[in-house]
Amino acid sequence: MLRAAFTRFRANLGGIGRKQINIDDYNVVKEGSAKILFEKEETVFYNPIQQFNRDLSVTCIKAWDNLYGSRKGKGKTSLKKVEENDNGEPVAKRQKIERKPYIKILEALSATGLRAIRYAHEIPHVKEIVANDLLPAAVESIERNIEYNGVTDKCRANLDDANVLMYRNKSENKTYNVIDLDPYGTVTPFVDAAMQSIEDNGLMLVTCTDLSVLAGNGYPEKCFALYGGVNMVGHESTHESALRLVLNLLSQTAAKYKKTVEPLLSLSIDFYVRVFIRVKTAPIEVKNLQSKTMITYHCSQCGSYHNQPLGRITEREGKKNPSKIQLKYSVAQGPPVNRKCEFCGGTFHLAGPMYGGPLHNHEFIKEVLRINREEHGDEIYGTRKRIEGMLTLASNEIAEAPFYFSPNHVASILKLQVPALKTVVAGLGSLGYDCSLTHAQPSTLKSNAPWGAIWYVMRECDTNKDLKQKLSKMKSGTPGYKILMNLDEWLKTQTMFDQDKLSFEQNEQSGTVEKLRKLKIVRYQENPTKNWGPKARPK
Repeated sequence: MLRAAFTRFRANLGGIGRKQINIDDYNVVKEGSAKILFEKEETVFYNPIQQFNRDLSVTCIKAWDNLYGSRKGKGKTSLKKVEENDNGEPVAKRQKIERKPYIKILEALSATGLRAIRYAHEIPHVKEIVANDLLPAAVESIERNIEYNGVTDKCRANLDDANVLMYRNKSENKTYNVIDLDPYGTVTPFVDAAMQSIEDNGLMLVTCTDLSVLAGNGYPEKCFALYGGVNMVGHESTHESALRLVLNLLSQTAAKYKKTVEPLLSLSIDFYVRVFIRVKTAPIEVKNLQSKTMITYHCSQCGSYHNQPLGRITEREGKKNPSKIQLKYSVAQGPPVNRKCEFCGGTFHLAGPMYGGPLHNHEFIKEVLRINREEHGDEIYGTRKRIEGMLTLASNEIAEAPFYFSPNHVASILKLQVPALKTVVAGLGSLGYDCSLTHAQPSTLKSNAPWGAIWYVMRECDTNKDLKQKLSKMKSGTPGYKILMNLDEWLKTQTMFDQDKLSFEQNEQSGTVEKLRKLKIVRYQENPTKNWGPKARPK
């Protein structure tokens, strides 16, 4: 019915390509290499704040093309050619290789077609782009803008339900190298169809803007219904748990079709989350999904958290061939906590199930940063500096440390003066633990240190070492009072670190963090306009 309606719709238009476009009837918006025509009375959704999203998406598709897009016999983007310099020494040079266009892109929820048109203009090796939308007014706008931008050879508009389109393509054995899902709200309704429509080793770009559900405090039942897990309600790490819930949804859906998901880049940005994943068919790797899925216990009073994988993998020698390592998959052992928090006696809340593996692929981020630095300019990519800043932080995040903590928040619980970040990092580093900044929130730290070490370092950071004096100024029932009272007893029994090694002298860990903080990069975006935020749904 939708296809028939679109046929009648285009017939009534008389073919946009044969109509003269009167520029005076439209407002022209330029973004990147595209120019978009908007009617004076806006009926189609356009959000200029999302330019960062679109600039980043273009750059990431280019990086995917360079690193993974040539795996099916398309050749490589470049190779090293050895030549000799004036002294007769061999010198490796990069030699460009021309490739035929092969990338097929589906923008399932296109609205104005701006993103699809930018892809057609700015991404090399594009063969076909389908800009789909359910609204006739949107498709009319897409058709008009495709014609106006002169990309009819690469880009075409399509009027259809996104799921119907993808399932129909599956039945016709048609797949896409890149699928971009950028809905208003949750992506959940579109994930299953997209997983069945993407090419092996393809790139999927996914946005969720429903952070009131994914990262809020008021809708745990809706979060579970949509994403199959609960976020870290009331915790400062809730934005990272939002990313991990989305990745878990994608991973669980992919596993049904013997596919695995590799997060290449996962970002919490302003009022939404955006993840870039590589999807590949790998039935053996699907077995690892259980051990990569976790639930999290987080204390409702002090905020300490403990992660519990849902599966475990053990290695053992083969019976017939001892040199061949075999993997055994089994259920996890737990829980990692008691009924009450061992530090403050608070009640634990459960979050998850959610994805527990690395959020980023560092090789991919490195290539994105290279393209952003060497190939892109400010005149086309107006958010280059923010891409550099956010991805620089992401590339330095600790992979094996889910979630983060704020020294400001910890100090407020213990009623201590807030120490400098470099002091906290130096202390944890001296005990043998790693620390990093996070892109998700300013002035917070990711660390693989146990919470006992964090409480200990924070306590020792304070210039006032008189514990009795500190306790005399605190109410006995507060979490901070209980932590300071119980910490010494806990330290006597713990064997995870040597307390005598604690030092606040600057070390490699603190030097790396401080260097990042001093870089003149846009690490976190400021509000660009008044009343800034997500726009209303289009009428």
